[in-house]
Amino acid sequence: MWTTQPKPARAVVVGGGTMGADVAIVLARGGATVEIVEPSANRRAALPAHLGDNLQAMGLPGRAARIHSVASLDEVGWTGVSLVIECVPERLNIKQALFAELERRAERDTVLTSNSSSFPISAIAQGLASADRMFGLHFFMPAHLVPLVEVVLGPASDAALAQGLCDFMRGCGNVPVLVRKDKPGFLANRLQHALAREAFALIDEGVATPEDVDAAVRFGFGFRFLAAGPVMQRDHAGIDVHCAAAATMYPSLARNTEPARVLRERVAEGHLGMKTGQGFFTWTPETRQAERDRYDRLLRQGLELLAAELPPIDREN
Repeated sequence: MWTTQPKPARAVVVGGGTMGADVAIVLARGGATVEIVEPSANRRAALPAHLGDNLQAMGLPGRAARIHSVASLDEVGWTGVSLVIECVPERLNIKQALFAELERRAERDTVLTSNSSSFPISAIAQGLASADRMFGLHFFMPAHLVPLVEVVLGPASDAALAQGLCDFMRGCGNVPVLVRKDKPGFLANRLQHALAREAFALIDEGVATPEDVDAAVRFGFGFRFLAAGPVMQRDHAGIDVHCAAAATMYPSLARNTEPARVLRERVAEGHLGMKTGQGFFTWTPETRQAERDRYDRLLRQGLELLAAELPPIDREN
């Protein structure tokens, strides 16, 4: 039943937390019928409002009816399922046990994917007989607002299926990138952490405050990334200019092999950000909600700016 088009495919999302719910929105946006497997009754009860509100904001209120939730894998009708996306906690043993169960339950042509941001698909699929149909499918929070999705091949993954999975995600309105080698952090997170390593090293050295680091990225070179990535930027500016600057700066860039002191100290103190009320900044319930609203609003405005460059979705029915 595998199909490279989301409409009228059937998909299963295992895990109905924040990421799983938003991934279900992505799939329904493309026209797929989605079952969310979520054991928590409280989370299942909260899903309809979240799904409905976000699909309404996308101008697709009717698509919410395509999403249903169940309490266990036993309640899923596995016949005819095209795609499974795992969104369970980041613990390798949990993911390995789940994929062994999915291999047993799903039809042989069902594509099995993991949204893991850290574990290689080769580790998750270790010892399984059908690792050729297993891939990383890594979304970025919030999954329904950030267009990128990484399609990650393990050593045994079928490259032709990977191309089909990219087509499927384009049909959902996403921008897929194919990660041909299963490296830790895949593609986008490796780039993101390379920047973060330098950013927090500069804070450690007292070169800049957290506020000024954020401003330098958001209102400087990061502002340009909406129009062109780092490779295209080099053609705009001149590769010779970049190469000369690189020769000057690279010897002094951070090469730390452990997280920066400012990160380790906050973790040790339990200052983990919004979820604890204190990180680099102080958060109350009111300021946390205001910041999340501002963040979502700007992401939606960014999507509007990029609309002409994003894959179209089928809005019929």
